[in-house]
Amino acid sequence: MPRALLLTGDAAEELDTMYPYYRVQEGGWEVDVASRTLRDVQLVIHEFDPNSDAYVEKNGRKLPVDVPWAEVDVERYDALIIPGGRAPEWIRVDADVRRITEHFFARNLPVALVCHGAQVPAVYGLLKGRKTACFPPITGDMENAGATVIDAPDVVDGNLVSCRGWPDMPQFGRAMMELFAKSVDTPSA
Repeated sequence: MPRALLLTGDAAEELDTMYPYYRVQEGGWEVDVASRTLRDVQLVIHEFDPNSDAYVEKNGRKLPVDVPWAEVDVERYDALIIPGGRAPEWIRVDADVRRITEHFFARNLPVALVCHGAQVPAVYGLLKGRKTACFPPITGDMENAGATVIDAPDVVDGNLVSCRGWPDMPQFGRAMMELFAKSVDTPSA
């Protein structure tokens, strides 16, 4: 059975995390959650409030962790998922997160980026010359990292599939599973 690694931390957006987590399982994949420690990750819910210039945040569910970043054996995995929220801005400074992310790009394995998840490979220079979707306010960051930002719910560029955020999940989920299935020659569900 193919296996995906979901790379995350506290303050990951709940829908950005849980939709791909369940979608890959529905598609016949196993998925392991990796974070800094084995402590459950505190997910957050981002909503748009007409009385706020930015999204508002409240605590969401807790997500159990299967493996700490330092113990991830990248050879066990066929695909990588990096959800959005605030987690990407701080997990990207960890050396093991870099090691893990670079492995998937170097081997041309599928990588799924949701919302702010693009911040992780961008900081390592891995999006240079690539097309990606992202949460619109970080478009300048992606362009400064050398990426071309496409305003669409399901951007596929080689081994990379990305979206702007949780409202894109129906289109993104289909594109993600098609890319994942092609990589291991299994039918997409």
